Amino acid sequence: MKLKEVRAEIVRDSRGEKTILVRVNGQVTSAPSGKSTGKYEKKCYRHGIEHDVSSINNMDFNREINKFEDLIFLEKYVKKNIGANTLFALEASVLKALAAEKNLELYEYLNPKLKKEKGKGGIKFPRIISNTIGGGAHTNVEGKKPEFQEFLITCNKNPYQAKEINNKAYYETSKIIETLTGKQALKNDENALAASLGVEQAFEIIKDVQENIFDETKTHLDVGVDVAASQFFDGKNYIYKSSGRKLSRQEQIDYIVELSEKYNLFYIEDPLEEEDFLGFSELVRKCNCLIVGDDLTVTNLERVKEAIKKKAINAMIIKPNQIGSLLEVREVIELCKKNKIATIISHRSGETLDNSIADLGVAFECDFIKIPVIGKERLAKVNRLEEIEKKF
Repeated sequence: MKLKEVRAEIVRDSRGEKTILVRVNGQVTSAPSGKSTGKYEKKCYRHGIEHDVSSINNMDFNREINKFEDLIFLEKYVKKNIGANTLFALEASVLKALAAEKNLELYEYLNPKLKKEKGKGGIKFPRIISNTIGGGAHTNVEGKKPEFQEFLITCNKNPYQAKEINNKAYYETSKIIETLTGKQALKNDENALAASLGVEQAFEIIKDVQENIFDETKTHLDVGVDVAASQFFDGKNYIYKSSGRKLSRQEQIDYIVELSEKYNLFYIEDPLEEEDFLGFSELVRKCNCLIVGDDLTVTNLERVKEAIKKKAINAMIIKPNQIGSLLEVREVIELCKKNKIATIISHRSGETLDNSIADLGVAFECDFIKIPVIGKERLAKVNRLEEIEKKF
């Protein structure tokens, strides 16, 4: 396939901030952007978004790309001129164009065996993890707020049922917050519920929701949390402004273990700051749940290798725009699978209506997809999963 009509432009994400959209042969991808970012993430743009747009629009793309592996030739040409957001949008649009040329869906093109499974059922869909109560960098409320960034729920259901259950849980959470605080819950920039709460107050609310949903639907909700600990680590201690506590590294480890046991947590993301591989490893040994790297690993092959070597994680977040290269995304996922590390493809806080990560999650057979079920930008991904589910 010859690349033609390759154009970039600036659009707005769900926060109203600038992000990039790239068109290739009539196919379009817009990149998301993160607010809580790991320091080892690749730069979104080489010298700013305007520079990347100009770079794409002034490059000569007169070349052939005929298969996924040919992205390496594209990367050699463009990588020095653009950042990770732009590279992701460009490569995803190229792959969509290749799929369209063969009259295939993106997930079918990336994983041909799935085309053979259509109508037979039984394929593995990523399990949806939904942010329900928000805190940390994504949330602004009067008074205290939870230091932990996301309080998460997930049920072991396929996309259609999971959407319905997670949606019920979201509104049940909203009702409990209103009863507890006397105020209607606000929404943060990921559409998670925001209120003046402490960490353990938020967990108690989620525990009540868990019980109520089981009574109503007989569905068990698993509970998780994105601690995003780097956000409240001052270089020496973990600072809990909501409770006035200051925890040392070992005290933070002990606290995470305590919470894991008290609330029977299924999933704990970034429980420690992003340099502490050995602390993560201690938590893997002590907690009977998923210990998830995000800021620790940032979808970066070398960071993932280090985490595996030190047995620091048993699950990790995959954010394609953290690294840009979809070749590297696939390599990271394959390395995780080889080492029995659960894979969680994820949205970002600044989202667009693009639904590529749904196709990527299905095609690469990820274990989970982290995406709330509220807000049109998030629902675009959930609805795409439902579309794919109907074909099987």
